[in-house]
Amino acid sequence: MPSSKKSAEPTTVNIEELIRRLEEISRRIENPETGLENSISLYQEGMALAEECRQRLQETRKKLETINPELSRNRPENDLPKDLFSQEG
Repeated sequence: MPSSKKSAEPTTVNIEELIRRLEEISRRIENPETGLENSISLYQEGMALAEECRQRLQETRKKLETINPELSRNRPENDLPKDLFSQEG
């Protein structure tokens, strides 16, 4: 008997929606009426979303370099853009 489900894969949020949520979190944290406890929860959510964005961008970069190996071969290491979500100083 055929299943009524269209797909077994979970629905994933696209990166644009993740970025919009990060922007919303930032605005809410900046609002003094948000409160400390809520700000901490929002901060934790934001850090998790930022990590998800970093991973997706890293995966996308790898896919692009697989499609076009010249992207990674023609640039010296020092010319590579700094990772936007890197936690290094």
